[in-house]
Amino acid sequence: MNKLSEIFKNKALVGFLTAGDPDMDSCKDFIMQMVRAGADVIEIGIPFSDPIAEDEIVQTSAFRALKAGTTVEGVFELVKSLRENTNVPVIFSTYLNPVFNYGYEFFFKKCSELGVCGVIIPDLPYEEKSEIQEFSDKYKVDIIPVLAAKSSGRMSKIALGARGFIHLMSSLNPSSPKKDDIQKLKKTAEEIKNITKTPCATVFGEPSFNDIKIANEISQGVVIGSAIVKIIAEHGKNASEKIYDYVKSIKNAF
Repeated sequence: MNKLSEIFKNKALVGFLTAGDPDMDSCKDFIMQMVRAGADVIEIGIPFSDPIAEDEIVQTSAFRALKAGTTVEGVFELVKSLRENTNVPVIFSTYLNPVFNYGYEFFFKKCSELGVCGVIIPDLPYEEKSEIQEFSDKYKVDIIPVLAAKSSGRMSKIALGARGFIHLMSSLNPSSPKKDDIQKLKKTAEEIKNITKTPCATVFGEPSFNDIKIANEISQGVVIGSAIVKIIAEHGKNASEKIYDYVKSIKNAF
């Protein structure tokens, strides 16, 4: 069992932010506040100029980070700095282009050296996963798949090859009855459990306490998507205390 799967043996809380928003020093402080508040895994977004898989809040944070001069190398330096204070599991969320430009082998080797356990690449088609799988295997850095309640018949293939954990998008649609979306989510989570023993974490943008309850019923963890990013957008460099309080409230709801 790898490090991420071990973490998800118990209910795990994953906190997300975009590296470099508003700057790297602030991000380090924000991450440490998340850890202090009880986050079990930190998901760091490496900003990209065309973040098609993100909501507007996260997209805007990526643009701010890029404008501030954030680079892939700078994100690695952020993780290196973090390692002076914490061994919390870290995963990256980014797009294929930054990884390709950095160099697949260099990227995964650096992840391994700094204890980055996994990488989420939402624009990497399953059929093209083999392009980077050899480097993932060589350096023992998981490629974490993303699935949604509306996932097609390819779900079984994706879930069978999953390592670390599975990002299960809640995909709650404001224009449809929430109970219908929840039923779809529960059904998808059950199907995943029947396919693989790889743990699953439910992703919410801004989860309510009821969302946390649902996630705990159907999966092994919760990923906070845009909520922390929204706090940073509102409070900038002064967001530390707000982030701590928010993450602590979510952790207490487990």
